Amino acid sequence: MELLIVSASQRTGSQSAKIARYLSEKADSFRKINHVELCQYQLPFWDGSADSKSADDSSWPLIAQQIKNADALVLITPEWGGMASPLMKNFLLMCDSQDSAHKPALLVAVVSGISGAYPIAELRMNALKNNKLVATPDHLIIRNVEQVLNHDEPEDKRELHIRERIDYSLHMLMQYAQALKTIRLNHQQQPYPKQQEYCYGV
Repeated sequence: MELLIVSASQRTGSQSAKIARYLSEKADSFRKINHVELCQYQLPFWDGSADSKSADDSSWPLIAQQIKNADALVLITPEWGGMASPLMKNFLLMCDSQDSAHKPALLVAVVSGISGAYPIAELRMNALKNNKLVATPDHLIIRNVEQVLNHDEPEDKRELHIRERIDYSLHMLMQYAQALKTIRLNHQQQPYPKQQEYCYGV
């Protein structure tokens, strides 16, 4: 089982990347773990055309291959003005359902204060329709992110709770990855007649 962790802050040295590194260390039930920090890649602004993904110097083909290889994804976005980051939205628009469909995704919001629910709600509502990723029922909101997951041991009970919730969420993500792999195999071996007519979600 392969896991792809995508962190979508538009800043280098971000808290989102810090959380991605922590999750990478904890997701040891996966055979292989890749972390894509989107701000480190040259990505075009998707204009609706498949050609824009492979424009000169675009890094998208490299990322698309990692999506194709993955059995599960973790999508980490900072909260910017109550929204998911533009980089995360662009990433999800560029995902091809041939690579991403019927794969579980753990949604993670990172916020410096005490909010963080809005990016999760936004991603659940309208970000997974055409790429057909399957958001797990559990999600993570890492609040006051500068104060947590900085050391080997938790600083207080609140951080201990966050760490335990992370462990549980990654455990369940593996369960969904195993289950949905069966669905993907069945979908390939027993395709629905004219299934390409239903390539877009409703």
